[in-house]
Amino acid sequence: MNSDINRPLGQNSKRPKDKPKAGTRWFLPAIAVLGVGGAALLISFTSNHGFRNPPPEVEKPEQAAVTPPAPAKTIPASDKAPAGVVTQGNVTTSPGGPKIIVVGDPARASQNPLTAHIPDRDLLETTALGSLPVIGPDGRRPLDVYARSWSGARGARIALVIGGLGMSQTGTQQAIATLPAEVTLAFAPEGNSLIRWMQTARQNGHELLMQVPLEPFDYPRVNPGRNTLTVDAPAAETLDNLHKAMGRITNYTGIINYMGARFTADAKAMTPVMQDIAKRGLLYLDDGSSARSQADTIASQQGTPFAAADVLIDGTQDRGSILKKLDELERIARAKGTAIGTGSAFSVTVDAVAAWTNEAKTRGIEIVPVSALVRDPEKG
Repeated sequence: MNSDINRPLGQNSKRPKDKPKAGTRWFLPAIAVLGVGGAALLISFTSNHGFRNPPPEVEKPEQAAVTPPAPAKTIPASDKAPAGVVTQGNVTTSPGGPKIIVVGDPARASQNPLTAHIPDRDLLETTALGSLPVIGPDGRRPLDVYARSWSGARGARIALVIGGLGMSQTGTQQAIATLPAEVTLAFAPEGNSLIRWMQTARQNGHELLMQVPLEPFDYPRVNPGRNTLTVDAPAAETLDNLHKAMGRITNYTGIINYMGARFTADAKAMTPVMQDIAKRGLLYLDDGSSARSQADTIASQQGTPFAAADVLIDGTQDRGSILKKLDELERIARAKGTAIGTGSAFSVTVDAVAAWTNEAKTRGIEIVPVSALVRDPEKG
């Protein structure tokens, strides 16, 4: 018989000439038999019972594959984008991630709340007077993209617009921090730090308007501010001053007049303004301060989305008076379905509006953005 079985494992050298002692001749074969039997028993046990938590298989370096980039994902326009995204037009990007192409009705593609403070580049025209709003190449309007969403219900609805944002740092901060997000805010072009305040207001959920100074009857004794649009100015100068106001901020849905009883009563002066507002996909809100205003008629002629305020709530800066005006606004809304009130960012106004709107909600009144109440030719 070949005696190689007695050779130690892994040793190929010749056996030494000296013979092993007699006591070891049976010991080495026994060890080998026991080792083979133990291995067989272990294999049998593991095949019948297995491991509860087997160690993960280690992938060899040469087998590792690079995961290809995920394909572009198509999602409904109403879906929310993940945190960290930046939306521009109908393309949403995230740091290190794929592009997300948003499809759907352009008129309903409102901005994602996570990125509401970031201007949509497709809706901007870069000019020497600033970044001006325009209708996007896909037909989306600033009015639609920057509008705040609402329920769409047909109950009594009230829009409240508080203007003068930016004129007082303290007043602006109080208004943004105190007023419910449903209240629309209007910025004054002569204000300070407007871009910063615009971003804060948008992040807090507010819809925005841009105030434009228009000529009153007793101008210049009563002066709305720099770059006032005047009746006697050529149309080119009028549009130049309009664009100076427009370029002060971004992410707003439309224009509201500041003063302007004489200007809004002059159809010749108002027409190019309404044409430009319509061309840029914005709304026009008449503050309701002048019974002579031709804004409604001209807006209808030019296809400009339009609304007019029903009540100035803080003509008298007294809390009791303001609350009475707000109650009047509620009566109008219950009678005809909708109502719009305007005011300024005075401390007393902000506090009264904040308290009243929270109570009005419990009475079934819905506070909506002003964009929800415009007469819009595109929507019939």
